[in-house]
Amino acid sequence: MNIRQVDKSKLLLGNNTVEMLFQAHKDALWILENLGVGCKQPDMQEAFQKFEAEGLAVVYENRVYIMSDLVEKCLKTVPSVPDFFVPLNSFFIGGTAPYIYDDKAAKGGVIPTAAHVKKIVQIAEKNKVVAGMGRGVKLKDEVEQMNIMDENCSKPLYFAVTSDAALERAKKIHEKRKNVMIVFCLTRPPLEVNENFSEQFVRVAKAGLPLFISAMPMAGISAPYCYNGVLSMTHAEVLFGICVAQLLNPGTTCIHAGYPTIADPRIEYNPNYGLISHNMLNILMAHMNLMLDLPSFQSAGTTHEEHLTDRAFDDAVMGQALCKKYGTHMIRHPFAFLRYLIDFSFAKLEKCIQIAEEVTAEDAPDFEMPVYDERSMESIQNIGLGMYMDDSLTTANLGKIFVD
Repeated sequence: MNIRQVDKSKLLLGNNTVEMLFQAHKDALWILENLGVGCKQPDMQEAFQKFEAEGLAVVYENRVYIMSDLVEKCLKTVPSVPDFFVPLNSFFIGGTAPYIYDDKAAKGGVIPTAAHVKKIVQIAEKNKVVAGMGRGVKLKDEVEQMNIMDENCSKPLYFAVTSDAALERAKKIHEKRKNVMIVFCLTRPPLEVNENFSEQFVRVAKAGLPLFISAMPMAGISAPYCYNGVLSMTHAEVLFGICVAQLLNPGTTCIHAGYPTIADPRIEYNPNYGLISHNMLNILMAHMNLMLDLPSFQSAGTTHEEHLTDRAFDDAVMGQALCKKYGTHMIRHPFAFLRYLIDFSFAKLEKCIQIAEEVTAEDAPDFEMPVYDERSMESIQNIGLGMYMDDSLTTANLGKIFVD
């Protein structure tokens, strides 16, 4: 626990909201103990089976149940925020859009090329407000993309590893520069390991590369429809990944990249990244992690706009200003993305970099801080591994929280 950060969070968020975050952490521990995480990967299972005799874990029918004492034990071996290579309040060019937005034609769907990637990397390198970058867009050849990023940007990088060739290249880049992260979305709803990535996760952890561990439960779909409900579900999934990494290779750097998201009933329960609630939910996730002294990487500053409208840029101002007002660690998606993070716009990237240079905490809108909603755990206990669209808490909170 980082006591200095706890005091800072209380000053910024208020005592009641900080207490909500502490309780959400406890609720996440309950989820891991009582609901567990579905996992078939043998190395992961074996890592937990070693603690069954001590009563710290149970592996039963391809499901891993982790006791809170084991989670706390694992958290103690994660390198802390002061030991991490990215400072607080850093904006990254992050995310992985499948397409480029044609800014002149005002139309998305352009297939990314190596030239696009190089342009993104060079923009990241030359602008001081950009602290580092992820891929931005996705090339088919991930090794080629790693090489372009490495050759053109000295700042911290993160990228995926989904092949043996990519792992070997990542190891060499890490050995040379020591400021890379390997991104994994290890879990998927409801509380299941994504086995498409589990083997590579194990190999990356054993290699000692810094792990950027993401998870994306959606309030109203795969998590309760309230702040602490989706925070606790997101936190539980990332804690599982952190525990795996620490048991396989104690001391491995783990970045808590939990990405709590809101299903908006007004758009057929799709995620709405332009809500003030989305920004604040991720800022709250960052505060929880920083109080636990965990490096933290969340999402803010993006939009639900499909095109380069005034609202798209206003959303960037809102999200970036909220981050500056309340503080975060690392933030992805604040610059270039349009609706659903599908299209990457260079015009938006350049404009939102300028916004980040000029925006201040005073530009942030007012926000009523949430407090703990006890109905969340009732929903989790009743629904378990089910979906939350018809949960009574969802219907009770529609139109009352997570609004514009």
